[in-house]
Amino acid sequence: MKRYQLYGGGGSPYSQKMRAILHYRRLPFDWIQITPAIRTQIRHDGPPVIPILRLPEDDSLHVDSTPLAMMLEARHDERSIRPTDPAVEYLSFLIEDMADEWVTKMMFHYRWDLEIDQEYSSRQIISDNTPGLRGEALANAARAIRDRQVSRMPLVGCTPQNKPIIEQSFHELLAILDGFATRDEYLFGTRPSLADFGLFGQLKTLASDHTPMMIMRTTVPSVYDWVRRLEDSSGIEGEWHGITGMRPAVSDMLRFCATYYLPFLQANARAYANGVDEVSVTLAEQPYAQPTFKYQVNCYSRLKALLANANAPGLREVLSDAGCLPFLE
Repeated sequence: MKRYQLYGGGGSPYSQKMRAILHYRRLPFDWIQITPAIRTQIRHDGPPVIPILRLPEDDSLHVDSTPLAMMLEARHDERSIRPTDPAVEYLSFLIEDMADEWVTKMMFHYRWDLEIDQEYSSRQIISDNTPGLRGEALANAARAIRDRQVSRMPLVGCTPQNKPIIEQSFHELLAILDGFATRDEYLFGTRPSLADFGLFGQLKTLASDHTPMMIMRTTVPSVYDWVRRLEDSSGIEGEWHGITGMRPAVSDMLRFCATYYLPFLQANARAYANGVDEVSVTLAEQPYAQPTFKYQVNCYSRLKALLANANAPGLREVLSDAGCLPFLE
């Protein structure tokens, strides 16, 4: 029997996200650590990103973790990660998008800000994706990827000016998760949703890199353990909450979106529409700036379209109470 093949990297949050989804859904798959040699063998028409999912029936290759997750939803009914309440399903989409596009700034910042993290992360990445390198060759390759990634930090908003906002939002996110994280508890019930897996992908890498790992272990060990367990939740059985039975952490997470992520998305979309190269916005009463980013314009348009087309009683009231609705209508 042919199986899915997932090509990815241990240090890639989106690879971790997709691998955890496949585990939870009990779908047969092979995890293949990407290497330069493997990448040349699996060239495809999409962007050169990971993870890459190969379908078992035709060997076609597909990328981008959110569309991949939705593709699996269309192909398999069992153990869905989409909540059955339409209002809750939208909230899951929103929080997953925030994880993919805002929490990833935390991941990138902590990975490449301090020298101790630069050294660990660059060596880990090269050790994983270029097997056989040792000694000086490994050190030189790690130095090259470290220099490249550090130079890219301003492109994703990881600058000294933005450091206080990014680190503040990281600690706030951990505090929200700490409010409910136990062995079998997730954002929308006792089973994990797309939003949980979006958060997991970023937090899994943060929980592996030196500085954020120590922050998580010492300040919110319950969250650290929650992330560790979610890597393989194939044994979890659970139920969804409805919109009227949401846990308080969801409201806190939505207020978090309204404070950091949605104002950024709105400002980025406006800057892009006006042909401005840099987006500048106030987040949590602090200035934030970075180059405009087209992909996040698409994210914003998708969230607004999903809300416009949603037949979901109670959804707009919840979004309004959290301060999200003005950004999404």
